[in-house]
Amino acid sequence: MLLVLIALLPFACAAVLSMMSGASRTWQTLVAITPSFAGLLLLAAMLPPVMAGGVVQFHAPWVPMLGLDFGLWLDGLGLLFAGLILGIGLLIILYARYYLPPDEAMGRFMMLMLLFQGAMLGIALSANILLLLIFWELTSLSSFLLIGFRNDKAEGRQGARMALAVTGGGGLALIGGLMLLGDIAGSFELADILAAGDAVRGSPLYPVALVLILIGCFTKSAQFPFHFWLPHAMAAPTPVSAYLHSATMVKAGVFLLARLWPALSGTDLWFYLVSTTGLVTMIMGAAVALFRHDLKAVLAYSTVSHLGLLTMLFGLGTPAAAMVGVFHLLNHALFKAALFMNAGIVDHEAGTRDIRLLGGLAGLMPISATLGIVAAASMAGLPPFGGFLSKEMMLEEAAHSVWAGQHWFIPLAAVIGATLSVAYSLRYIFHLYLGRRRHDYPTQPHDPPLGLWAPSALLVALTVLIGLFPQSLTSGLIARAAGAVTGGSAPVFAPALWHGVTPALGMSVIAIIVGGALLWRHGQFQRRWDAARLPDAKRAFDSGIHRFIGMARAVTIAIHNGSLQRQLSLLFLVAIALGVQAVWIGGYAPGTRATMPAPPVAVIAWLLLIAAIAAVVKAQRQRFLTLIYISVIGLIVSLTFIYLSAPDLALTQISVEVVTILLLLLALNLLPKKPARLSSNGRRLRDGLIGMAGGAATGLAAWAVMTRPPNDPISAYHWANSYAHGGGTNVVNVILVDFRAFDTFGEITVLGIAALTIFALLQPATRGISGQRLRQWVADLPRSPERHPMMFAVAARLLLPLATMIGLYIFLRGHNMPGGGFIAGLVMSIAMLMQYMASGFEWADERRRIDEHLLIGLGVIIAALTGLGSLFFGAPLFTSAFGHFTLPIIGTFELATAMLFDIGVAMTVIGAVMLALAELSHIAQRAQREPEEDSGPMDIDPAKLRGARA
Repeated sequence: MLLVLIALLPFACAAVLSMMSGASRTWQTLVAITPSFAGLLLLAAMLPPVMAGGVVQFHAPWVPMLGLDFGLWLDGLGLLFAGLILGIGLLIILYARYYLPPDEAMGRFMMLMLLFQGAMLGIALSANILLLLIFWELTSLSSFLLIGFRNDKAEGRQGARMALAVTGGGGLALIGGLMLLGDIAGSFELADILAAGDAVRGSPLYPVALVLILIGCFTKSAQFPFHFWLPHAMAAPTPVSAYLHSATMVKAGVFLLARLWPALSGTDLWFYLVSTTGLVTMIMGAAVALFRHDLKAVLAYSTVSHLGLLTMLFGLGTPAAAMVGVFHLLNHALFKAALFMNAGIVDHEAGTRDIRLLGGLAGLMPISATLGIVAAASMAGLPPFGGFLSKEMMLEEAAHSVWAGQHWFIPLAAVIGATLSVAYSLRYIFHLYLGRRRHDYPTQPHDPPLGLWAPSALLVALTVLIGLFPQSLTSGLIARAAGAVTGGSAPVFAPALWHGVTPALGMSVIAIIVGGALLWRHGQFQRRWDAARLPDAKRAFDSGIHRFIGMARAVTIAIHNGSLQRQLSLLFLVAIALGVQAVWIGGYAPGTRATMPAPPVAVIAWLLLIAAIAAVVKAQRQRFLTLIYISVIGLIVSLTFIYLSAPDLALTQISVEVVTILLLLLALNLLPKKPARLSSNGRRLRDGLIGMAGGAATGLAAWAVMTRPPNDPISAYHWANSYAHGGGTNVVNVILVDFRAFDTFGEITVLGIAALTIFALLQPATRGISGQRLRQWVADLPRSPERHPMMFAVAARLLLPLATMIGLYIFLRGHNMPGGGFIAGLVMSIAMLMQYMASGFEWADERRRIDEHLLIGLGVIIAALTGLGSLFFGAPLFTSAFGHFTLPIIGTFELATAMLFDIGVAMTVIGAVMLALAELSHIAQRAQREPEEDSGPMDIDPAKLRGARA
């Protein structure tokens, strides 16, 4: 249960922060640090069993049919990664408290940070790869919001979109890879997958699964050629950059490589893909970092380089290299978080991050300079810091690695990467803090208050202590984490400041000497770098995106050009083609079920239906007549339902028919009497042929189903369990509010969205060219001398209470007899529609007390809460409960929670109908009041909207 608390606390505190917008920054910070602080204490409580070689687990079924369980586990690797997420997260939140300006939305910032922290913890602790995928995608979404936090800046919006596009695309590949991996292993549980390494590597699907998984890992961890999104994520506030680059998002891909190492590594394909990508990324990132001028850009590309180093180590495929990768993951998190906070301090106090405008800050900012120099020295791999130890161990592993039979390739590449790392780290030290003091700083630099430098000081102290006492501080943790990676006992972890004269020492000395020389001649190399026209990944990405957008636009224009005829034609053609293909492949045999003779009444109704359809085609130029004929078709369909003993469907059909016909009559009032143009004869012939083919195909499909005896029909289950499990004898209604309530909930949600869409589409219709046409049309409309006939108005008002009572009666009886919330909502809507038609919109609108938007929202919320309530009693979602109660005089009666769900359905239906009515009724009035000028499609004045209701 402690694992569940660790995983869910960030989300719970994020929800609390979302309601604390008016609280002080101190209270917001206290809430924000609670998950990190409490999580570290909970991790400490589980430390003994993990350090003893055990695993702490939690398991609860979630969606067993999909193989998705809410499973968490904590081993050595999870302990290390979760500890980094929580520990560095705690320090960065404290740092952000003093870094963010007073006018920044700190509560929103902290809330997003906690969402991101919770997603990363989910990745670290997931015991099920489907659960891991959920958290994986959540990191992409939350990082998108964090990178674009300052959405008033174009670079922030662009960086956020780029990060989401690259990592989201990689996430899609990862979904496919992990699904294949689970299929190969026969389970989505991580323990089963790691134990099935031989079966996974021996499967013919292994190469495909591996490539897809690596795409997901490489995009998340910014490996070449997907590296370009990470530097552009620097548009985020510095605390976000420090968190993303040190312990969280960019490490997620490397973490997954380590987590799946027992199942995927050990093959040539793994070695060449992973190690080569890591080597290329390490060198490329380091080279670019050396020539950047923005401090955060230097650190961003250095992160790309170090992520390449980690990828290379895990790609080598040996237990010793995996252990070094785990050790460097820890060291990199410490010095990189400290360096990003240090760069933020410089920006905060000196007013710029451009290294060309800085220099000589050591005398002005001695505390910040000390911290920055030590952290940069650790990044360079200089003794006696933690980064030196893991760099030496990396060089030792590289010295004994062979690539394609060549013993020199990997050692040489590792030395080049280490050399460039020394060079950009020394540049950070000398060009920023050392040298002559300037007199033209944007603002006068000085050391910040304690709250800004204390978090980085703690991390710097740790990197020094790890360098001096590696065995005492990290040997047990690194050994357990490395053992979790390799799936067995890890090699002996023996870091030391002096290993003797070894190849790694020689390689390290070369890297330091050459790196110093690169810094000495940096100006010359910088000019050559600037003069060279090197490929730019961002430009290539932008060009590719523009090309894809152009292709998508061309396809959209060709298919979705606004022609409903074309849309329906394509829809019918695809449906017909799929049906023909199914019959062609599967064959067709006549059904054996006996047919019944058609009575004369049914034949007459069928002939009327055909005649009405022909009349619609004939009278298509006269819209009013067409609408009348369509209503005849709907009436005949309703009678068909009655004949086939489906009274619920008949009630629904006739109610929908009345409502839609009335609304369409209002819409016709805003259109010309006849359409301006019709399709050509060729198109009409085409549409007729497609329509007849689609109708024939649908009829044949219905015939094929109805002439075959049902094989174990699901209706038998509904008949047997409707009353026993749902408490109702009306099987149709019980299906709608219990067995298939989730479908009904989706339908009313779509209905509400459709009404809101009508609102959004008609609101701007009175402006621009459409508004000019509408005003002219309204001005030319003939006016009836008696717009509201007295007899009609009186009859409608008398019918209102009667129709309302009928609606309530239909609602209350719906669980056991034909009726229900949907039909009741339609009947009540018709009663109110009659008031608007009889007495005019203004008269009826003055007497309206509930806003349609509110009615739709409350309806959906009530239905949702009713469905969620079943979860608190251990029942499936949307399961209803019922019971029988006895009251004096009234007697015994039944109550079911499905009634609350049906209330939500009825409210949504009434709100949707009335909102559509309101907009259709308003539009002519607004057209007469709107000014001639066009204020733009998005410039809707709220006061004007409220005035439209008056």
